[in-house]
Amino acid sequence: MPAAWVYLLRCRDGSLYTGWTVDLQRRLARHATGTASRYTASRRPLELALALPMADRSAARRGEAAIKRLSRAQKLALVRRGAGGGAGA
Repeated sequence: MPAAWVYLLRCRDGSLYTGWTVDLQRRLARHATGTASRYTASRRPLELALALPMADRSAARRGEAAIKRLSRAQKLALVRRGAGGGAGA
């Protein structure tokens, strides 16, 4: 089991949300109920677009920061590629 995850959610309005967590299922459940982030609370329903396993929390934070620096087109390309074998939708 990975120590942490970086994930992208596709929101109802088509926007992409990037986050990281150590418990992906619990975090997705919180997003689904609208309690995980203010941003996603108003943009439900959400769909997991990509989940990337990370070695540790530090790697997950770095991965999240790197993805957040990408343009929307680059993020969509990352989702399409599945980031080289990561779990995606």
